[in-house]
Amino acid sequence: MAITLGIDLHKTARAVNLTIAIFAISFLLAGIFFSFYLHFFTVTFIFLNLINAFYLYVQRRHTLLRNFGLLAQTRYFLESLGPEMRQYLFASDTEERPFNREERSEIYRKSLNLDSALSFGSTGQFDAHEIKIRHSMFPLNPENVDSYRVTFGEERGIDTAYTITKPVLISAMSYGALGQPAIRSLARGAKLAGIAMNTGEGGYPKYHLMENCDLIFQMGTAKFGVRNDDGSLNDEKLRELASETQIRMIEVKLSQGAKPGKGGLLPKEKVTQEISELRGVPRDRDVVSPPTHVECSTVENTVEFIRHVQEVSGLPVGIKLCLGSPREFRTLAEEMKAQHTFPDWIAIDGAEGGTGAAPKSFMDQVGMPLLPALFNVQTILVRLGIRDRLKLLAGGKRINAGRVLVALALGADACYTARGFMLSLGCIQALQCGKNTCPVGITTHDPALQRGLDIARKSQRIVNFVHHLNYDFKQLLAATGKVSYRELTYKDIYIPSGTDLYNVVFPNPMKT
Repeated sequence: MAITLGIDLHKTARAVNLTIAIFAISFLLAGIFFSFYLHFFTVTFIFLNLINAFYLYVQRRHTLLRNFGLLAQTRYFLESLGPEMRQYLFASDTEERPFNREERSEIYRKSLNLDSALSFGSTGQFDAHEIKIRHSMFPLNPENVDSYRVTFGEERGIDTAYTITKPVLISAMSYGALGQPAIRSLARGAKLAGIAMNTGEGGYPKYHLMENCDLIFQMGTAKFGVRNDDGSLNDEKLRELASETQIRMIEVKLSQGAKPGKGGLLPKEKVTQEISELRGVPRDRDVVSPPTHVECSTVENTVEFIRHVQEVSGLPVGIKLCLGSPREFRTLAEEMKAQHTFPDWIAIDGAEGGTGAAPKSFMDQVGMPLLPALFNVQTILVRLGIRDRLKLLAGGKRINAGRVLVALALGADACYTARGFMLSLGCIQALQCGKNTCPVGITTHDPALQRGLDIARKSQRIVNFVHHLNYDFKQLLAATGKVSYRELTYKDIYIPSGTDLYNVVFPNPMKT
């Protein structure tokens, strides 16, 4: 017979409330007749009684507090500690989301230049549901693998074509979403590591430029930094910004994986006076970008807008989107072909992508995950005969070399990661990015919290992370027996057929 522990909360609350009152009276009398110093307890319990009375008889917002008083406050206290308790005491090394402790630990160790080798075996499930890389019976010596090299803009033959030599880029993170020490740490690390950094949609990239790294300027739907008052593109502002030596490419963001169909969001708690001035927005409200560019209402004028940005900026220009409908994307690609206008790259952002703030309904239930989206886009471009007219980038939890290689096998030329670099800065996944209370000083503008983020040390962690990721990538590529990443295809990864995962990555009618 099952035994249950029953607690009458109403009786317990009445007992607690009565006890607090009795203690207050008891210490009051004890202070009068025995020792004045006991009045310290008198004051404490009188204060607790006042709080309890406020909960029970004054405030009307919280039903639990109104019914149970101080006892109910313990519920809110324990709830607030829940994430930390689960993270440090109860969750296993592979349970947490979006990144478990094992994944975070690997990045921490690599960013600190420590050995990340494991002993005794993997903690993976190995239940025939995981994506695996197919190794060759005849792996290559990693020294014989071709040096990685991708050039954006070469298809158009422009003089400003930009070449990257590592398969990973720092994904879009604006000044606003991140504080200035974090931006400068990332930018200095990017410079030292020889990779490019996306500015995010925060407007004029003041702190990104400060560290002299190569930048991809992102033009969001609000066009902060290059906008007219009506939200349209200001050609002169774009031309002036594109003339900055460090800005090597322009990315037009059509949608984002964490909130496709909705514009960017910066909570008002993070809008400082400086951010207000850089973006040209008020400080007393959330900064919400429109869901789309005013110039982009049809596939025809979207392609025309891409061409216009290319002509005005004179730089390689790409687009970023989260795939919703493959058929809709095919229509866009067909219009590119009809107008003989192609972006220099398309960045596919998976629905599993992260952000500083997004409505939960969008984050959980809108958009296609990266791998099926990437495979669909690759297939459509190949079937239309235009895959060789542009590059593909992939973003969405690409935090290690294995995930990068899987994305390249499904069609990508390079990968974006934001959270991988945040973790390498020391992010502890506190999940407070939109509250301006980040405990490690990365996503906050509070000087007291930013104080612990040392730019020189953190930038070196970025360098270490990039070095180890690039090293692992070459090792994995050599294990497949391929000389170049360009030889990779979906046949070089193992996705069990007949499983839900197979049907997700290779959905009809794109199944091959």
